[in-house]
Amino acid sequence: MKSICVYCGSATGISPSYADAARSLAGVLVGHNLNLIYGGGNIGLMGIIADEVMRLGGEVTGVIPKALVDKEVAHMALTRLYIVNDMHERKAMMASLCDGFIALPGGIGTLEELFEMLTWLQLEFHQKPVGLLNVGGFYDGLISFLDHTVLQGFLKPTHHALLLKSSDAEDLILQLKAHFQ
Repeated sequence: MKSICVYCGSATGISPSYADAARSLAGVLVGHNLNLIYGGGNIGLMGIIADEVMRLGGEVTGVIPKALVDKEVAHMALTRLYIVNDMHERKAMMASLCDGFIALPGGIGTLEELFEMLTWLQLEFHQKPVGLLNVGGFYDGLISFLDHTVLQGFLKPTHHALLLKSSDAEDLILQLKAHFQ
C-alpha cells in the first residue's frame, strides 16, 4: 500500500473529537509512509487532515472539481492538486490513485463516496479495502442500519463484512493492510 483515499466532511462537526481523529489519522498515515489522496479542499476535516499530513512531512494529493476551485475552497499548498471537470471525474481519479479507502465523519457527499467504493468492491470492480473510522460512535447508526439490511435479506453477510470498521486509526490502517495479505 502506498496511498489511502480519505473521504471526510467539508465541515468540522460539533465535536472536537472529529478534528482530533483527522489529525490522528494523518499521523498514522505518515507513520506508515502512506500518501493521502483526498478531495482537495482547505475547509473542514478535509483541510485539517491535509494540513496535518503536510506538517508531518507526508505527501498529499488533492482532486477537486473546477467549480469548487472557483468557490475558493481548493487547498493550494499540497504536494499535488488535480483540477478536474466534475464530481464523477474527481471520484474516478481519487479511486485510481489510491490503494484503499477510509471514511472519517462527514455528510451526504462522504457517504455517497463511501458507498460507491463499497459497491464497486462488492461488484469486484476493484479489490481495494474500504473502512470506516468510527469516531466517538459517529457511524454506529449506519452500522446498525447495515446489520438491519442483512437481517432483511438485502445485503449478504459476506458483502457486509467487506466494510472494515474501527474507532482507532492505527487499527483501521492495519486492517486495510491485512486486506492485501
